Amino acid sequence: MTENSGLAEYEWAADFVRERAERSGLHLSDSRPIGLVLGSGLNPLAEAIEGAVAVPYEEIPHFPTSTAPGHEGRLIAGQLAGQTVVAMQGRVHFYEGYSAEEITFPIRVMQRLGVGRLILTNAAGGINPGFHAGDLMLIVDHLNFVGMAGHNPLIGPNMSAFGTRFPSMTHAYPRSLRNAALKSAQELGITLRQGVYAFLAGPNFETPAEVRYLRLVGADAVGMSTVPEALVAVHAGIEVLGISTITNVAIDHLDADKETSEEEVMETGRIVVPRLTALLTAVLGRL
Repeated sequence: MTENSGLAEYEWAADFVRERAERSGLHLSDSRPIGLVLGSGLNPLAEAIEGAVAVPYEEIPHFPTSTAPGHEGRLIAGQLAGQTVVAMQGRVHFYEGYSAEEITFPIRVMQRLGVGRLILTNAAGGINPGFHAGDLMLIVDHLNFVGMAGHNPLIGPNMSAFGTRFPSMTHAYPRSLRNAALKSAQELGITLRQGVYAFLAGPNFETPAEVRYLRLVGADAVGMSTVPEALVAVHAGIEVLGISTITNVAIDHLDADKETSEEEVMETGRIVVPRLTALLTAVLGRL
């Protein structure tokens, strides 16, 4: 096995998307697109993309397909806030049975399409006691529990066509992009929290003991995505901005009167969509 085994699969997928876009007059090779990974409920932002070329995941060679509720499963290229964007309308997750390498396949395809900056969004549970359902959180750092357990998308022969064997994650979420988000939020009058995102495998929500543990080790929010994508993006030289929607407050004691539910997460996500859409649009305009 060579250090760039499998590179042809990424190139094949990227060429497919590029050619599909060119048929509609969108030349991705002439621009430096910004990548977007849109989590549950962000269909309004995807629908705002102008001159959109939408390609279902199942049509793209080797592309994983999403089975999670609220994830449409389309790659959309076009114009948004004056920028050329390549947007994932829905993602795939580790809990769906995919490997760490498979769930990050689309990020490497984006890199082959010329993406140099990537905005990741997600739904997350609030660990920080000062957070409330409906808050937005700027990710400043992360805890990769799944990766620490051995499910790291960079395990195996290093693909030097993307990056170095031992990428640094010290500046995974660069200050320049974080400042762009903070300034955009301030101009819009949107409160934007800042914190550390913890990545767990799921699909179950956390036990009270796990919530207390996560708070103890420095997590402000917890979710089931984003970190593998950020890791592969950084390895491939892509700058990353991450924003979490706090869809529920994680329950930290056994005698709580309520339980976290998928319905609560989806409903809060829908309520937050207008604010998050406005923020992301403003950030794109600033970039």
